[in-house]
Amino acid sequence: MRKIVLKCEKAELILELRETLTADIIYNSLPLKSKIQKWGEEIFFETGLNVELENNAKSVVNIGEIAFWNDGSAIAIGYGKTPISKGNEIRLISPCNIWADCKFDKSYIENIKENETIILERIWIYRSTNIVSNVFLKS
Repeated sequence: MRKIVLKCEKAELILELRETLTADIIYNSLPLKSKIQKWGEEIFFETGLNVELENNAKSVVNIGEIAFWNDGSAIAIGYGKTPISKGNEIRLISPCNIWADCKFDKSYIENIKENETIILERIWIYRSTNIVSNVFLKS
């Protein structure tokens, strides 16, 4: 399974990529650097990528699902209510491609500030005799 790291000033998240075309496009475009924006309890950031909407795109997501907002060319991470949520759901502005998963506590994401620089990059795993020896981040 491919993994990438999302780095902010005070937070790092490891994302596990799904087997989707969106995940492939994002992975092959790394590294990406942008500025965080917020919309309710959602962070998002522009990528400059052009990705088609997939058949299983959705607006209501679960915490930990990482989305690509096609209309805004942005990666979106919902962690609670947005201005259009109904009840306690996590509702994004429009259907989005779900391309990765991440385990995190809501309080961890809440501390990420608007306009922080965000970097998304590959995690490089170096193998020695078929055993993972160390994980290094390659910029």
